[in-house]
Amino acid sequence: MQEPLLGAEGRDYDTFPEKPPPSPGERTRVGVLQNKRVFLATFAAVLGNFSFGYALVYTSPVIPALEQSSDPNLNLTKTQASWFGSVFTLGAAAGGLSAMVLNDLLGRKLSIMFSAVPSAAGYALMAGAHGLWMLLLGRMLTGFAGGLTAACIPVYVSEIAPPSVRGALGATPQLMAVFGSLSLYALGLLLPWRWLAVAGEGPVLVMVLLLSCMPNSPRFLLSKGRDTEALQALAWLRGADADTRWEFEQIQDTVQRQPPAAAASCLQSSPLSWAEARDPHMYRPIVIALLMRFLQQLTGITPILVYLQSIFDSTAVLLPPKDDAAIVGAVRLLSVLIAALTMDLAGRKVLLFVSATGMFAANLTLGLYVHFGPKSLAPNSTVGLEHAALAGTEQALAGTEQPLATPTSYLTLVPLLATMLFIMGYAMGWGPITWLLMSEILPLRARGVASGLCVLVSWLTAFALTKSFLLVTNAFGLQAPFFFFAAVCLVNLAFTGCCVPETKGRSLEQIESFFRTGRRSFLR
Repeated sequence: MQEPLLGAEGRDYDTFPEKPPPSPGERTRVGVLQNKRVFLATFAAVLGNFSFGYALVYTSPVIPALEQSSDPNLNLTKTQASWFGSVFTLGAAAGGLSAMVLNDLLGRKLSIMFSAVPSAAGYALMAGAHGLWMLLLGRMLTGFAGGLTAACIPVYVSEIAPPSVRGALGATPQLMAVFGSLSLYALGLLLPWRWLAVAGEGPVLVMVLLLSCMPNSPRFLLSKGRDTEALQALAWLRGADADTRWEFEQIQDTVQRQPPAAAASCLQSSPLSWAEARDPHMYRPIVIALLMRFLQQLTGITPILVYLQSIFDSTAVLLPPKDDAAIVGAVRLLSVLIAALTMDLAGRKVLLFVSATGMFAANLTLGLYVHFGPKSLAPNSTVGLEHAALAGTEQALAGTEQPLATPTSYLTLVPLLATMLFIMGYAMGWGPITWLLMSEILPLRARGVASGLCVLVSWLTAFALTKSFLLVTNAFGLQAPFFFFAAVCLVNLAFTGCCVPETKGRSLEQIESFFRTGRRSFLR
Protein backbone atom coordinates (compact mmCIF):
# COMPACT_ATOMS: atom_id res chain seq x y z
CA MET A 1 0.00 0.00 0.00
CA GLN A 2 2.95 2.30 0.62
CA GLU A 3 4.03 2.68 -3.00
CA PRO A 4 0.65 3.36 -4.64
CA LEU A 5 -0.17 6.03 -2.08
CA LEU A 6 3.06 7.81 -1.35
CA GLY A 7 5.87 6.21 -3.21
CA ALA A 8 5.78 8.09 -6.51
CA GLU A 9 8.95 9.94 -7.36
CA GLY A 10 8.96 13.24 -9.16
CA ARG A 11 11.13 16.20 -10.02
CA ASP A 12 12.44 18.43 -7.27
CA TYR A 13 9.85 20.93 -6.29
CA ASP A 14 10.92 24.47 -5.56
CA THR A 15 7.93 26.21 -4.14
CA PHE A 16 9.14 29.72 -4.94
CA PRO A 17 11.90 29.73 -7.52
CA GLU A 18 11.66 33.47 -7.95
CA LYS A 19 12.11 34.19 -4.23
CA PRO A 20 14.53 32.73 -1.68
CA PRO A 21 13.10 30.88 1.32
CA PRO A 22 12.11 33.15 4.18
CA SER A 23 14.60 33.76 6.91
CA PRO A 24 14.07 32.26 10.38
CA GLY A 25 12.76 35.64 11.51
CA GLU A 26 10.28 35.76 8.68
CA ARG A 27 9.11 32.20 9.41
CA THR A 28 8.60 33.18 13.02
CA ARG A 29 6.49 36.13 12.01
CA VAL A 30 4.38 33.85 9.83
CA GLY A 31 4.11 30.88 12.16
CA VAL A 32 3.72 32.53 15.55
CA LEU A 33 0.44 34.04 16.55
CA GLN A 34 0.46 37.84 16.47
CA ASN A 35 -3.06 38.29 17.83
CA LYS A 36 -5.91 36.28 19.21
CA ARG A 37 -8.41 36.78 16.40
CA VAL A 38 -7.73 33.34 14.98
CA PHE A 39 -8.91 31.91 18.30
CA LEU A 40 -12.12 33.93 18.08
CA ALA A 41 -12.76 32.72 14.53
CA THR A 42 -12.08 29.13 15.60
CA PHE A 43 -14.41 29.44 18.58
CA ALA A 44 -17.17 30.84 16.38
CA ALA A 45 -16.83 27.90 13.99
CA VAL A 46 -16.57 25.09 16.56
CA LEU A 47 -19.81 26.19 18.19
CA GLY A 48 -21.22 24.06 15.39
CA ASN A 49 -19.44 21.06 16.93
CA PHE A 50 -20.89 22.00 20.31
CA SER A 51 -24.35 21.81 18.74
CA PHE A 52 -23.41 18.50 17.14
CA GLY A 53 -22.38 16.99 20.47
CA TYR A 54 -25.51 18.37 22.10
CA ALA A 55 -27.78 16.97 19.40
CA LEU A 56 -26.01 13.60 19.39
CA VAL A 57 -26.92 12.86 23.01
CA TYR A 58 -30.29 14.64 22.98
CA THR A 59 -32.18 11.35 23.24
CA SER A 60 -30.37 10.34 26.42
CA PRO A 61 -32.88 11.97 28.80
CA VAL A 62 -35.65 12.24 26.19
CA ILE A 63 -36.26 8.57 25.35
CA PRO A 64 -36.92 7.52 28.99
CA ALA A 65 -39.31 10.46 29.36
CA LEU A 66 -41.19 9.63 26.15
CA GLU A 67 -41.41 5.93 27.01
CA GLN A 68 -43.37 6.98 30.10
CA SER A 69 -45.36 9.72 28.35
CA SER A 70 -49.10 9.79 28.93
CA ASP A 71 -49.62 11.19 25.41
CA PRO A 72 -50.37 8.19 23.15
CA ASN A 73 -48.95 10.07 20.15
CA LEU A 74 -45.58 10.50 21.86
CA ASN A 75 -45.32 7.29 23.89
CA LEU A 76 -42.42 5.47 22.22
CA THR A 77 -42.12 1.72 21.79
CA LYS A 78 -38.70 0.05 21.69
CA THR A 79 -38.73 0.01 17.91
CA GLN A 80 -39.74 3.66 17.67
CA ALA A 81 -37.09 4.63 20.20
CA SER A 82 -34.54 2.74 18.10
CA TRP A 83 -35.42 4.76 15.01
CA PHE A 84 -35.47 7.98 17.04
CA GLY A 85 -31.82 7.34 17.83
CA SER A 86 -30.55 5.81 14.59
CA VAL A 87 -32.10 8.31 12.17
CA PHE A 88 -29.56 10.87 13.40
CA THR A 89 -26.71 8.90 11.80
CA LEU A 90 -28.55 8.75 8.48
CA GLY A 91 -29.08 12.50 8.63
CA ALA A 92 -25.38 13.00 9.34
CA ALA A 93 -24.47 10.88 6.30
CA ALA A 94 -26.78 13.05 4.16
CA GLY A 95 -25.10 16.14 5.61
CA GLY A 96 -21.70 14.83 4.60
CA LEU A 97 -23.03 14.18 1.10
CA SER A 98 -24.31 17.76 0.82
CA ALA A 99 -20.97 19.11 2.04
CA MET A 100 -19.35 17.68 -1.08
CA VAL A 101 -21.18 20.41 -3.00
CA LEU A 102 -21.72 23.21 -0.47
CA ASN A 103 -18.13 23.32 0.80
CA ASP A 104 -16.88 24.63 -2.53
CA LEU A 105 -20.07 26.30 -3.72
CA LEU A 106 -20.76 28.50 -0.68
CA GLY A 107 -17.36 28.31 0.97
CA ARG A 108 -16.39 26.94 4.35
CA LYS A 109 -17.81 29.76 6.49
CA LEU A 110 -21.14 30.09 4.71
CA SER A 111 -21.60 26.31 4.71
CA ILE A 112 -21.18 26.26 8.49
CA MET A 113 -23.66 29.12 8.81
CA PHE A 114 -26.08 27.34 6.47
CA SER A 115 -26.10 24.36 8.85
CA ALA A 116 -27.96 26.57 11.32
CA VAL A 117 -31.08 26.36 9.15
CA PRO A 118 -31.71 22.58 9.45
CA SER A 119 -30.42 22.61 13.02
CA ALA A 120 -32.83 25.32 14.18
CA ALA A 121 -35.71 23.73 12.25
CA GLY A 122 -34.96 20.33 13.78
CA TYR A 123 -34.94 21.63 17.34
CA ALA A 124 -38.16 23.55 16.69
CA LEU A 125 -39.85 20.40 15.41
CA MET A 126 -38.79 18.39 18.45
CA ALA A 127 -39.72 21.16 20.89
CA GLY A 128 -43.24 21.35 19.48
CA ALA A 129 -43.62 17.67 18.55
CA HIS A 130 -47.14 16.21 18.64
CA GLY A 131 -46.31 12.94 16.93
CA LEU A 132 -43.53 10.52 16.08
CA TRP A 133 -42.97 11.96 12.59
CA MET A 134 -42.03 15.36 14.06
CA LEU A 135 -39.52 13.74 16.38
CA LEU A 136 -37.95 11.70 13.58
CA LEU A 137 -37.81 14.62 11.17
CA GLY A 138 -36.29 16.83 13.86
CA ARG A 139 -33.61 14.23 14.58
CA MET A 140 -32.92 13.83 10.88
CA LEU A 141 -32.47 17.58 10.42
CA THR A 142 -30.18 17.99 13.41
CA GLY A 143 -28.18 15.01 12.16
CA PHE A 144 -27.95 16.62 8.72
CA ALA A 145 -26.59 19.80 10.29
CA GLY A 146 -24.10 17.77 12.30
CA GLY A 147 -22.82 15.94 9.23
CA LEU A 148 -22.45 19.20 7.33
CA THR A 149 -20.49 20.89 10.10
CA ALA A 150 -18.35 17.77 10.60
CA ALA A 151 -17.11 18.18 7.03
CA CYS A 152 -16.80 21.98 6.93
CA ILE A 153 -15.50 23.02 10.35
CA PRO A 154 -12.20 21.03 10.33
CA VAL A 155 -11.42 22.42 6.87
CA TYR A 156 -12.17 26.01 7.92
CA VAL A 157 -10.11 25.74 11.11
CA SER A 158 -7.10 24.19 9.38
CA GLU A 159 -7.17 26.81 6.63
CA ILE A 160 -7.19 29.81 8.98
CA ALA A 161 -4.77 28.45 11.61
CA PRO A 162 -1.01 29.08 11.43
CA PRO A 163 1.12 25.89 11.41
CA SER A 164 2.42 26.46 14.96
CA VAL A 165 -1.02 25.99 16.54
CA ARG A 166 -2.94 24.12 13.85
CA GLY A 167 -2.75 20.86 15.81
CA ALA A 168 -4.15 22.40 18.99
CA LEU A 169 -6.87 24.27 17.13
CA GLY A 170 -7.61 21.18 15.06
CA ALA A 171 -8.52 19.31 18.24
CA THR A 172 -11.07 21.90 19.33
CA PRO A 173 -13.94 20.43 17.25
CA GLN A 174 -13.74 17.18 19.22
CA LEU A 175 -13.31 19.13 22.46
CA MET A 176 -16.40 21.22 21.82
CA ALA A 177 -18.42 18.15 20.85
CA VAL A 178 -17.58 16.63 24.25
CA PHE A 179 -18.60 19.88 25.98
CA GLY A 180 -21.85 19.81 24.05
CA SER A 181 -22.61 16.28 25.20
CA LEU A 182 -21.80 17.07 28.82
CA SER A 183 -23.93 20.24 28.67
CA LEU A 184 -26.92 18.27 27.43
CA TYR A 185 -26.52 15.75 30.20
CA ALA A 186 -26.32 18.51 32.84
CA LEU A 187 -29.34 20.35 31.45
CA GLY A 188 -31.23 17.07 31.28
CA LEU A 189 -31.22 17.01 35.08
CA LEU A 190 -32.93 20.41 35.20
CA LEU A 191 -35.15 20.85 32.15
CA PRO A 192 -38.03 18.86 30.65
CA TRP A 193 -37.39 17.33 27.24
CA ARG A 194 -39.15 20.04 25.20
CA TRP A 195 -37.10 22.78 26.82
CA LEU A 196 -33.93 20.84 26.08
CA ALA A 197 -34.75 21.29 22.39
CA VAL A 198 -35.39 24.99 22.94
CA ALA A 199 -32.03 25.33 24.72
CA GLY A 200 -30.34 23.72 21.71
CA GLU A 201 -31.27 26.77 19.62
CA GLY A 202 -29.00 29.00 21.72
CA PRO A 203 -25.56 27.81 20.50
CA VAL A 204 -26.83 27.80 16.91
CA LEU A 205 -27.88 31.45 17.14
CA VAL A 206 -24.59 32.50 18.78
CA MET A 207 -22.63 30.64 16.09
CA VAL A 208 -24.39 32.49 13.28
CA LEU A 209 -23.94 35.89 14.95
CA LEU A 210 -20.23 35.37 15.57
CA LEU A 211 -19.45 33.82 12.19
CA SER A 212 -21.13 36.72 10.40
CA CYS A 213 -18.30 38.89 11.75
CA MET A 214 -15.51 36.45 10.87
CA PRO A 215 -13.60 36.31 7.55
CA ASN A 216 -13.83 33.48 5.10
CA SER A 217 -10.90 31.14 4.58
CA PRO A 218 -8.09 32.95 2.72
CA ARG A 219 -7.32 29.78 0.81
CA PHE A 220 -10.91 29.44 -0.37
CA LEU A 221 -10.99 33.08 -1.45
CA LEU A 222 -7.74 32.73 -3.39
CA SER A 223 -8.99 29.58 -5.09
CA LYS A 224 -11.94 31.65 -6.38
CA GLY A 225 -9.73 34.47 -7.66
CA ARG A 226 -10.71 36.90 -4.90
CA ASP A 227 -7.12 37.91 -4.08
CA THR A 228 -7.85 41.23 -2.40
CA GLU A 229 -10.40 39.69 -0.02
CA ALA A 230 -8.00 36.84 0.70
CA LEU A 231 -5.19 39.22 1.67
CA GLN A 232 -7.55 41.22 3.89
CA ALA A 233 -8.79 38.03 5.58
CA LEU A 234 -5.23 36.83 6.19
CA ALA A 235 -4.20 40.21 7.61
CA TRP A 236 -7.23 40.18 9.94
CA LEU A 237 -6.40 36.68 11.17
CA ARG A 238 -2.65 37.25 11.65
CA GLY A 239 -2.71 40.84 12.87
CA ALA A 240 -1.74 44.19 11.39
CA ASP A 241 1.88 43.88 12.53
CA ALA A 242 2.42 40.40 11.13
CA ASP A 243 4.27 39.86 7.85
CA THR A 244 1.60 37.97 5.93
CA ARG A 245 3.04 38.56 2.47
CA TRP A 246 5.12 35.37 2.40
CA GLU A 247 2.22 33.21 3.56
CA PHE A 248 -0.09 34.88 1.05
CA GLU A 249 2.36 34.30 -1.80
CA GLN A 250 2.81 30.68 -0.75
CA ILE A 251 -0.94 30.06 -0.95
CA GLN A 252 -1.18 31.99 -4.20
CA ASP A 253 1.65 29.99 -5.73
CA THR A 254 -0.06 26.71 -4.83
CA VAL A 255 -3.27 27.85 -6.53
CA GLN A 256 -1.39 29.00 -9.63
CA ARG A 257 0.53 25.72 -9.92
CA GLN A 258 -2.67 23.76 -10.45
CA PRO A 259 -3.18 22.46 -13.98
CA PRO A 260 -4.94 25.06 -16.19
CA ALA A 261 -8.13 22.99 -16.42
CA ALA A 262 -8.25 22.55 -12.65
CA ALA A 263 -7.57 26.23 -12.01
CA ALA A 264 -10.31 27.27 -14.43
CA SER A 265 -12.77 24.82 -12.87
CA CYS A 266 -11.91 26.09 -9.42
CA LEU A 267 -12.53 29.72 -10.39
CA GLN A 268 -15.83 28.78 -11.98
CA SER A 269 -16.90 26.80 -8.88
CA SER A 270 -17.35 23.68 -10.98
CA PRO A 271 -17.12 20.28 -9.23
CA LEU A 272 -13.98 18.19 -9.23
CA SER A 273 -13.80 16.26 -12.49
CA TRP A 274 -12.93 12.59 -12.82
CA ALA A 275 -9.86 13.47 -14.90
CA GLU A 276 -8.58 15.71 -12.09
CA ALA A 277 -9.31 13.04 -9.47
CA ARG A 278 -7.13 10.56 -11.37
CA ASP A 279 -4.10 12.78 -10.88
CA PRO A 280 -1.82 11.02 -8.33
CA HIS A 281 -1.34 14.16 -6.25
CA MET A 282 -5.13 14.33 -5.95
CA TYR A 283 -6.14 10.74 -5.30
CA ARG A 284 -3.31 9.76 -2.93
CA PRO A 285 -4.28 12.12 -0.08
CA ILE A 286 -7.98 11.47 -0.75
CA VAL A 287 -7.45 7.71 -0.45
CA ILE A 288 -5.45 8.16 2.76
CA ALA A 289 -8.14 10.40 4.29
CA LEU A 290 -10.93 8.00 3.32
CA LEU A 291 -9.06 4.97 4.68
CA MET A 292 -8.38 6.80 7.94
CA ARG A 293 -12.07 7.57 8.38
CA PHE A 294 -12.98 3.99 7.48
CA LEU A 295 -10.38 2.45 9.80
CA GLN A 296 -11.34 4.85 12.57
CA GLN A 297 -14.85 3.43 12.63
CA LEU A 298 -13.60 -0.15 12.31
CA THR A 299 -11.81 0.20 15.65
CA GLY A 300 -15.25 -0.31 17.18
CA ILE A 301 -15.86 3.11 18.71
CA THR A 302 -19.50 3.39 17.64
CA PRO A 303 -20.71 -0.15 18.52
CA ILE A 304 -18.89 -0.08 21.86
CA LEU A 305 -20.54 3.21 22.81
CA VAL A 306 -23.90 2.18 21.38
CA TYR A 307 -24.10 -1.06 23.35
CA LEU A 308 -22.12 -0.01 26.40
CA GLN A 309 -24.85 -0.93 28.88
CA SER A 310 -25.53 -4.29 27.26
CA ILE A 311 -21.82 -5.11 27.13
CA PHE A 312 -21.54 -4.41 30.84
CA ASP A 313 -24.72 -6.39 31.50
CA SER A 314 -23.17 -9.32 29.69
CA THR A 315 -19.94 -9.14 31.69
CA ALA A 316 -21.35 -8.72 35.23
CA VAL A 317 -20.29 -5.14 35.85
CA LEU A 318 -22.16 -2.67 38.01
CA LEU A 319 -21.89 1.04 37.16
CA PRO A 320 -23.62 3.43 39.57
CA PRO A 321 -25.75 5.95 37.64
CA LYS A 322 -23.88 9.16 38.39
CA ASP A 323 -20.43 7.55 38.40
CA ASP A 324 -21.01 6.22 34.87
CA ALA A 325 -21.63 9.67 33.42
CA ALA A 326 -18.78 11.22 35.39
CA ILE A 327 -16.22 8.59 34.38
CA VAL A 328 -17.10 8.49 30.67
CA GLY A 329 -17.33 12.27 30.38
CA ALA A 330 -14.17 12.97 32.38
CA VAL A 331 -12.09 10.41 30.46
CA ARG A 332 -13.22 11.71 27.08
CA LEU A 333 -12.64 15.34 28.06
CA LEU A 334 -9.24 14.67 29.62
CA SER A 335 -8.06 12.65 26.64
CA VAL A 336 -9.04 15.27 24.06
CA LEU A 337 -7.32 17.94 26.14
CA ILE A 338 -4.14 15.86 26.24
CA ALA A 339 -4.30 15.44 22.47
CA ALA A 340 -4.83 19.17 21.93
CA LEU A 341 -1.86 20.09 24.12
CA THR A 342 0.56 17.51 22.70
CA MET A 343 -0.39 17.36 19.03
CA ASP A 344 1.95 20.19 18.01
CA LEU A 345 4.72 18.91 20.28
CA ALA A 346 4.75 15.14 19.87
CA GLY A 347 3.35 15.13 16.35
CA ARG A 348 0.37 13.44 14.76
CA LYS A 349 1.92 10.06 14.04
CA VAL A 350 3.19 9.51 17.58
CA LEU A 351 -0.28 10.06 18.99
CA LEU A 352 -1.80 7.81 16.32
CA PHE A 353 0.62 5.03 17.31
CA VAL A 354 -0.13 5.48 21.02
CA SER A 355 -3.87 5.63 20.32
CA ALA A 356 -3.95 2.46 18.20
CA THR A 357 -1.81 0.59 20.74
CA GLY A 358 -4.13 1.55 23.60
CA MET A 359 -7.26 0.57 21.66
CA PHE A 360 -5.67 -2.73 20.65
CA ALA A 361 -4.87 -3.57 24.27
CA ALA A 362 -8.38 -2.57 25.39
CA ASN A 363 -10.21 -4.57 22.70
CA LEU A 364 -8.01 -7.62 23.23
CA THR A 365 -8.59 -7.42 26.99
CA LEU A 366 -12.35 -7.18 26.53
CA GLY A 367 -12.37 -10.14 24.13
CA LEU A 368 -10.30 -12.32 26.45
CA TYR A 369 -12.38 -11.31 29.46
CA VAL A 370 -15.66 -12.18 27.75
CA HIS A 371 -14.23 -15.53 26.61
CA PHE A 372 -12.48 -16.59 29.82
CA GLY A 373 -13.83 -14.31 32.55
CA PRO A 374 -16.79 -14.65 34.93
CA LYS A 375 -20.20 -14.83 33.31
CA SER A 376 -23.15 -12.54 33.85
CA LEU A 377 -25.93 -13.50 36.22
CA ALA A 378 -28.25 -13.48 33.21
CA PRO A 379 -28.94 -16.90 31.69
CA ASN A 380 -27.91 -15.69 28.25
CA SER A 381 -25.42 -12.87 28.23
CA THR A 382 -26.28 -11.80 24.70
CA VAL A 383 -30.01 -11.46 25.22
CA GLY A 384 -29.61 -7.87 26.36
CA LEU A 385 -27.81 -7.04 23.15
CA GLU A 386 -30.72 -8.26 21.06
CA HIS A 387 -32.98 -5.67 22.65
CA ALA A 388 -30.47 -2.80 22.72
CA ALA A 389 -31.80 0.05 20.65
CA LEU A 390 -29.73 2.30 18.47
CA ALA A 391 -30.96 5.04 20.71
CA GLY A 392 -28.35 3.68 23.09
CA THR A 393 -25.78 5.61 21.04
CA GLU A 394 -26.65 8.83 22.73
CA GLN A 395 -27.25 7.25 26.12
CA ALA A 396 -23.92 5.49 26.02
CA LEU A 397 -22.09 8.62 24.90
CA ALA A 398 -23.64 10.57 27.72
CA GLY A 399 -22.95 7.71 30.11
CA THR A 400 -26.43 7.46 31.56
CA GLU A 401 -27.19 3.78 31.04
CA GLN A 402 -26.88 1.43 33.98
CA PRO A 403 -26.10 -2.29 34.09
CA LEU A 404 -28.24 -4.59 36.16
CA ALA A 405 -25.75 -7.32 36.99
CA THR A 406 -23.95 -7.44 40.33
CA PRO A 407 -20.17 -7.86 40.33
CA THR A 408 -18.83 -10.87 42.19
CA SER A 409 -15.18 -9.81 42.58
CA TYR A 410 -12.69 -7.08 41.72
CA LEU A 411 -12.04 -8.98 38.49
CA THR A 412 -15.33 -7.60 37.21
CA LEU A 413 -13.73 -4.14 37.10
CA VAL A 414 -11.73 -5.28 34.07
CA PRO A 415 -14.43 -4.42 31.49
CA LEU A 416 -14.84 -0.95 32.97
CA LEU A 417 -11.10 -0.28 33.02
CA ALA A 418 -10.64 -1.69 29.53
CA THR A 419 -13.49 0.43 28.18
CA MET A 420 -12.02 3.54 29.78
CA LEU A 421 -8.64 2.69 28.21
CA PHE A 422 -10.33 2.31 24.84
CA ILE A 423 -12.13 5.66 25.11
CA MET A 424 -8.94 7.37 26.26
CA GLY A 425 -6.93 5.85 23.40
CA TYR A 426 -9.54 6.84 20.85
CA ALA A 427 -9.93 10.40 22.14
CA MET A 428 -6.15 10.95 22.22
CA GLY A 429 -5.46 9.97 18.63
CA TRP A 430 -7.74 8.27 16.16
CA GLY A 431 -10.67 10.43 17.26
CA PRO A 432 -9.47 14.03 16.76
CA ILE A 433 -6.38 13.47 14.60
CA THR A 434 -8.18 11.74 11.75
CA TRP A 435 -10.38 14.82 11.36
CA LEU A 436 -7.36 17.12 11.56
CA LEU A 437 -5.31 15.13 9.05
CA MET A 438 -8.27 15.00 6.70
CA SER A 439 -8.31 18.79 6.52
CA GLU A 440 -4.50 19.02 6.33
CA ILE A 441 -3.60 16.52 3.61
CA LEU A 442 -6.48 17.02 1.19
CA PRO A 443 -5.45 19.25 -1.76
CA LEU A 444 -7.08 22.65 -1.97
CA ARG A 445 -8.89 21.81 -5.21
CA ALA A 446 -10.51 18.68 -3.72
CA ARG A 447 -10.76 19.72 -0.07
CA GLY A 448 -14.43 20.61 -0.09
CA VAL A 449 -15.65 17.57 -2.02
CA ALA A 450 -13.34 15.05 -0.38
CA SER A 451 -14.08 16.20 3.18
CA GLY A 452 -17.78 15.65 2.57
CA LEU A 453 -17.02 12.22 1.12
CA CYS A 454 -15.01 11.35 4.24
CA VAL A 455 -17.95 12.28 6.49
CA LEU A 456 -20.30 10.23 4.33
CA VAL A 457 -18.03 7.17 4.52
CA SER A 458 -17.59 7.61 8.27
CA TRP A 459 -21.28 7.73 9.14
CA LEU A 460 -22.33 4.99 6.74
CA THR A 461 -19.63 2.74 8.20
CA ALA A 462 -20.80 3.59 11.71
CA PHE A 463 -24.39 2.76 10.83
CA ALA A 464 -23.42 -0.55 9.18
CA LEU A 465 -21.20 -1.59 12.10
CA THR A 466 -23.88 -0.78 14.65
CA LYS A 467 -26.43 -2.88 12.83
CA SER A 468 -24.08 -5.84 12.17
CA PHE A 469 -22.73 -5.88 15.75
CA LEU A 470 -25.87 -7.63 17.00
CA LEU A 471 -25.77 -10.24 14.23
CA VAL A 472 -22.11 -11.09 14.84
CA THR A 473 -22.60 -11.22 18.61
CA ASN A 474 -25.58 -13.55 18.38
CA ALA A 475 -23.82 -15.82 15.87
CA PHE A 476 -20.29 -16.01 17.34
CA GLY A 477 -20.47 -14.55 20.84
CA LEU A 478 -19.62 -11.17 22.32
CA GLN A 479 -15.88 -11.83 22.19
CA ALA A 480 -15.82 -12.07 18.37
CA PRO A 481 -16.30 -8.36 17.58
CA PHE A 482 -13.71 -7.36 20.19
CA PHE A 483 -11.11 -9.65 18.62
CA PHE A 484 -11.99 -8.17 15.20
CA PHE A 485 -11.62 -4.61 16.52
CA ALA A 486 -8.25 -5.55 18.05
CA ALA A 487 -7.07 -6.89 14.68
CA VAL A 488 -8.16 -3.65 13.00
CA CYS A 489 -6.07 -1.68 15.49
CA LEU A 490 -3.01 -3.63 14.34
CA VAL A 491 -3.87 -2.70 10.75
CA ASN A 492 -4.10 0.92 11.91
CA LEU A 493 -0.58 0.72 13.32
CA ALA A 494 0.80 -0.57 10.02
CA PHE A 495 -1.22 1.96 8.03
CA THR A 496 0.06 4.84 10.15
CA GLY A 497 3.67 3.74 9.70
CA CYS A 498 3.44 3.16 5.95
CA CYS A 499 1.01 5.72 4.59
CA VAL A 500 0.41 8.63 6.95
CA PRO A 501 2.77 11.62 6.62
CA GLU A 502 3.82 13.71 9.61
CA THR A 503 2.34 17.19 9.16
CA LYS A 504 3.43 18.83 12.40
CA GLY A 505 4.70 22.35 11.82
CA ARG A 506 4.11 22.31 8.06
CA SER A 507 1.93 24.69 6.12
CA LEU A 508 -0.93 23.29 4.07
CA GLU A 509 0.95 24.34 0.93
CA GLN A 510 4.04 22.38 1.97
CA ILE A 511 1.89 19.32 2.60
CA GLU A 512 0.23 19.63 -0.80
CA SER A 513 3.65 20.03 -2.43
CA PHE A 514 4.77 16.82 -0.77
CA PHE A 515 1.97 14.87 -2.40
CA ARG A 516 2.59 16.62 -5.70
CA THR A 517 6.25 15.53 -5.83
CA GLY A 518 6.34 12.36 -3.73
CA ARG A 519 9.44 13.53 -1.87
CA ARG A 520 9.35 11.97 1.59
CA SER A 521 12.14 14.20 2.88
CA PHE A 522 9.86 17.19 2.37
CA LEU A 523 7.88 16.42 5.54
CA ARG A 524 10.70 15.17 7.68
